Amino acid sequence: MRGTPGAARVHILCTAACAALCALPALSPGAATPWGTIGLLAALYLACELPGRCRLVGGSVPVSAGSFFPLLLAGAFLLPPSAAVLVAVPGALAGRVERPPAAARRVWRAAQLALTVGAASWTYAFLGGPATLGGGSGDAVPDLPYALLPACATALVFSLVLAALDGGILVTAERVAVRHAWRGLPARSVGPHLVHALAGLMMAVLWRSSYGPLSALVVLLPMYISCWVFAQYHRQHAAHRATIRALVQAVDIKDGYTRGHSERVGRASELIARELGMEESRMEALRFAGILHDVGKLGVPTRVLRKDGPLTPEERRVIELHPEYGHEIVRGIGFLDEARAAILHHHERLDGSGYPYGLAGDSIPEFARVVAVADAFDAMTSTRSYRRGRPVPAAVEELLRCAGSQFDPRMVHALAHALERHGWSAAANTVTSDEEPPGLPHQRAGARPPATGSPGRRGRQR
Repeated sequence: MRGTPGAARVHILCTAACAALCALPALSPGAATPWGTIGLLAALYLACELPGRCRLVGGSVPVSAGSFFPLLLAGAFLLPPSAAVLVAVPGALAGRVERPPAAARRVWRAAQLALTVGAASWTYAFLGGPATLGGGSGDAVPDLPYALLPACATALVFSLVLAALDGGILVTAERVAVRHAWRGLPARSVGPHLVHALAGLMMAVLWRSSYGPLSALVVLLPMYISCWVFAQYHRQHAAHRATIRALVQAVDIKDGYTRGHSERVGRASELIARELGMEESRMEALRFAGILHDVGKLGVPTRVLRKDGPLTPEERRVIELHPEYGHEIVRGIGFLDEARAAILHHHERLDGSGYPYGLAGDSIPEFARVVAVADAFDAMTSTRSYRRGRPVPAAVEELLRCAGSQFDPRMVHALAHALERHGWSAAANTVTSDEEPPGLPHQRAGARPPATGSPGRRGRQR
């Protein structure tokens, strides 16, 4: 366990010790341990893990997607707790590890899953679940739908114990703050684990039926395939987020004045979208549009972006090309979809005096009208080196004043209502930005010209 923090070693060893204590009754002499069932379930779990170590297909195997959790839960349903603890151990010790230290991670994974399955099996036995499976002597039929109750309770305990152990390792090994370590873990996992429990229950019922263990594979294989597809989707989604992060970091490095601005505009755009009742898929695309609205700054000379004094007319024309540069940069990124139009048109104005094409009214894409409001709102509420950010109510009042001429009133009112519901975190408004809000004169001599332009005129629009 070299390279593992001391607190993490203690946490791992304590978890492993607890799992070993849970397994002792099954290993004691004279125990009627069903080794055949344990061996077959452990072998199936190992078979689910080993493809992850194959160089040809390992990158596409859902190592962390929970593809084998139905099998572990089936073990919790079929075996006594001391025996169920052993099912996960061989596969966890042999499975693929993404990052070093490999030995510590394998031991941790084995101990964590063993203890979790043991707790789940104890819960199932305590609630009388084994008696509801049917099979056995007399070929009794499963007691449905009552069998679903202990199975769902078992899934809940499985999820909570797994989340508790995950949070502990985040605190001890990853140095995550205690108040953040467990945030959202149970909520994200309970739903999938309930689905896994239902699949595990089907496996257990078939296993105990007259058809025998082989019939249980009918459940395992489709579940593994569906989890593989789900894992591929998540990998693709993670790649999308990584692409966006890379572009935003590039913009932040080039124009440090606006660091953090992109993420806040994405957040404000999402607030507007939720208030408008957009579909989740469009909402995500709109958040991407807000985050990437200034990606065209990568095509603007750094000396122009970082110039302290007023811009010349020629420099202003160069700045006003950034929406077109941004559109060209993201043209080939297919998943951005409607976001590309927002990047191109987020500086258009409702009265037609914006740029780059002078579109007016409803001819401006909906996403662009949302991002324009979010962009201006963050410009007004962000603190800069030469002035403090405006209070949220003052910024909303300014947006309402400019609604109908510069901004779409529907988007402005949606943001106002969303802010009333959810507020706006003060921590999100402290990163400096060089973008001047709409309709405001310069507030110091030699200050940078306005970013979004005053109503009726066009300043330095960024």
